[in-house]
Amino acid sequence: MADPVVSQGIPIGVVLGSVDAGPLEFWVGVSDDAVVQLDDLVVAEIALSDGQVVKFFGIVDVVRKRYEGAQFDTDAFRASEGTLPVEVSYAAHIQVTRVDPEIFVPPQPGNEVRIVRGQEFQRALFIDRMEKKVAIGSTRTGEPVFANLEFLDGTRGAHASISGVSGVATKTSYATFLLYSLFHSDALGADAANTRALIFNVKGEDLLWLDKPNTHSDAALVEEYRKLDLPAGPFESVGFFAPARRHGEVVMPEVGSRHEGVQAYLWTLREFCRDQLLRFAFAEANDARSQLSFLIYRVERVLERAARDGDRNDPSLTVDGTRLQSFDDLVDLLDTTALDQMVPTAAAGTLDAFRRRLHAAAQHMGHLVRGDRETTRNRIDWQANQITVVDIHTLHDTAQMFVVGVLLKRMMKDKETQGTSRPLVFVVLDELNKYAPRTGWSPIQDVLLDIAERGRSLGVCLFGAQQTASEIERRIIANAAMKVVGRLDAAEAERGEYGFLTRVARQRATMLSPGSMIVTQPELPTPVLLKFPFPSWATRQSEVQEEDNGEDPFART
Repeated sequence: MADPVVSQGIPIGVVLGSVDAGPLEFWVGVSDDAVVQLDDLVVAEIALSDGQVVKFFGIVDVVRKRYEGAQFDTDAFRASEGTLPVEVSYAAHIQVTRVDPEIFVPPQPGNEVRIVRGQEFQRALFIDRMEKKVAIGSTRTGEPVFANLEFLDGTRGAHASISGVSGVATKTSYATFLLYSLFHSDALGADAANTRALIFNVKGEDLLWLDKPNTHSDAALVEEYRKLDLPAGPFESVGFFAPARRHGEVVMPEVGSRHEGVQAYLWTLREFCRDQLLRFAFAEANDARSQLSFLIYRVERVLERAARDGDRNDPSLTVDGTRLQSFDDLVDLLDTTALDQMVPTAAAGTLDAFRRRLHAAAQHMGHLVRGDRETTRNRIDWQANQITVVDIHTLHDTAQMFVVGVLLKRMMKDKETQGTSRPLVFVVLDELNKYAPRTGWSPIQDVLLDIAERGRSLGVCLFGAQQTASEIERRIIANAAMKVVGRLDAAEAERGEYGFLTRVARQRATMLSPGSMIVTQPELPTPVLLKFPFPSWATRQSEVQEEDNGEDPFART
């Protein structure tokens, strides 16, 4: 027999008759022994004349108490002293989320109202209609909340936008939780084996421990994951890549806390020229119609032709009779009249601007492009593992934008070559403000716009995280089917990009604690405040279980 609390809910009061009750909103008078909070989901029923029962599911968005029988503010003092007879009115406003069946008549004053649990909770948020769903967190009362996978895998939509104050909103933590939920549940079904995720690690080295269990995991945490039908543990099949150190013939990853299992990454000089990657060395905001952009395009064409000549397995190449074996060699070549010959129509000022920016870029990302044989063994293979983490946090902004732009361009090219939306690819990119700002133009912005607008058809889903959605290119935010906010700045919360939030939700967003998010998706009828469990994978070196093999590495032999 079903649990009566789960099947019938918890009575809290009745529909008020002192204010209008409509099919889309109504007020509830709360009983003296009941407790109602914001975000509670409730249901009221009405029987029609033909015997049909209509259920009104809704969410509590206003809770208030006041004295009945008091007229002036000072009456509160008399009431507390017992000299003025008053009654306390405890009421909650309900915003209707679902009418089942869809017969839009008002509820009857005096009808019982219950807080929903279990299956009725799922019905209130239309979760029962989702054929493919993925866990996205749980409510304050522990009810699991799901999103429709069809709005993430490209079937009906794609992409997620996660906004919030830096260091408080736990944006990256939530993005990785979404990935964990996707890869460690039955949500993806048969697609799970071939689905891939590309994560850019932009802050610290927190994401370099995804494959290690968290030592802080306990029975309570395991139970939290179990309620979401998830195991508690680390990510499986993870590859880690970090930029190569600047100096030294031996290629070594530039990492601080972790060395085991991390591979250095580089690009060969031939690959840089063949794939027309020069534009990503000039990734700062610019005007696509400027003479400088035209100059970059012409130089790329010349370098591409040179890269396709000769031995394609040779990481170095020859341009106009000059042998290039490093990025510095390329810079030196373009410092000469060779650049004038490549683009004879360019003005002297444009040529000088090109050279200045090329020299500046070389200082920050030139060490990532080399022409020696060692480089060929340090290519990022984002399809080798289920999860690929690319560390860029030690790089200068110019180098970060180069790495992000080049990898995303190559990924989109690979997906276009496949010609199908399967296998799926999820991309996690924090600090989206920097890569796709609302003003200006850059090659990376072009790639991200391409992902936002065409990624759905190619099976590419972007999990973009940013402090301020109002500063992101509008089309990227508009194409995100799932929108998530953590703690928001009060001024930011009033911007139009958060129009999906109710007035109460905007106020709540300014005081959210870490681990709490407000989530909305086309299938969810209202923004839902939820919590997600603490990571069951290590997020820093101190959370990694130390391996003890019983041997002292410093012991004398």
